[in-house]
Amino acid sequence: MSTVELPTATVPREPKQGRGPLRLGRFVLPVYTWLVILYTVIPIVLMIVYSFNQAPSGRMTFQWLGFTTQWYQHVFQIPDLTNALVNSLIVAGSSSLISAIIGTPLAIALARYRYLGRNVTEGVIFTNIAAPSVVVGASLLSLFITLNLNRGLVTIIIAHVSFCIAFVAIVVRARIVGLDRSIEKAAYDLGATPWVAFQKVLLPLIMPGIIAGMLLAFAMSIDDFIITSFVAGQTLTFPLWVYGAVKVGIPPQVFVMGTLIFLIGVVLALVNVFMQRRRA
Repeated sequence: MSTVELPTATVPREPKQGRGPLRLGRFVLPVYTWLVILYTVIPIVLMIVYSFNQAPSGRMTFQWLGFTTQWYQHVFQIPDLTNALVNSLIVAGSSSLISAIIGTPLAIALARYRYLGRNVTEGVIFTNIAAPSVVVGASLLSLFITLNLNRGLVTIIIAHVSFCIAFVAIVVRARIVGLDRSIEKAAYDLGATPWVAFQKVLLPLIMPGIIAGMLLAFAMSIDDFIITSFVAGQTLTFPLWVYGAVKVGIPPQVFVMGTLIFLIGVVLALVNVFMQRRRA
């Protein structure tokens, strides 16, 4: 009787990890990533460190003279600087809120509906982002001069809303595109009106995107210098005051305020991440 040999299954061998491109990439990419992170973080770390540096002359120098916390105790000692910071916070808060109110319906329209001029709207949004700040500032200045508007806090808010809307719309639109529309259709099937479906279903789902867009708009607004310099008039914001102080010397309170602004931004970002994970 003849025997039939069954074919045996061969287990593929794993390729040996040699000194090839794969191993080189595993070394180069992490090193490159950490270099980029250090390049970004080092100026912030220096600002935080030198906010604790002594400055007998009242002007910051990059020579370490000793540790002190007195600048945090007298952070609002300079009235003009405090007023400039308050103006920046008012402008950033107002522009981010108004941009969210205007940009959210715009994002919904771009993500869910087809209408005449939709491509033009998208082109205007991306042009607004890509346009140089000098061009945007000069065009807004021409508009305010034509309308005979006195330049000040109101014109700064209008200018910041004009370039923050695009960022909010893009962030919220990305959130809407990734949602399942069957949830809204189920609400309609259960008798919900379009407003109720938006309020009870769509708005809670896109709220993380709205918050992220507002935080991005806040960050873009509070540190804007170029566009603000065109439309500010006699009103000073925090970046404009710092630019003027560079000529005579920066007081230590500037570093303290910059540190506080940075820490507040980090806390808001962490709260947003925590809320998203909790909802997930």
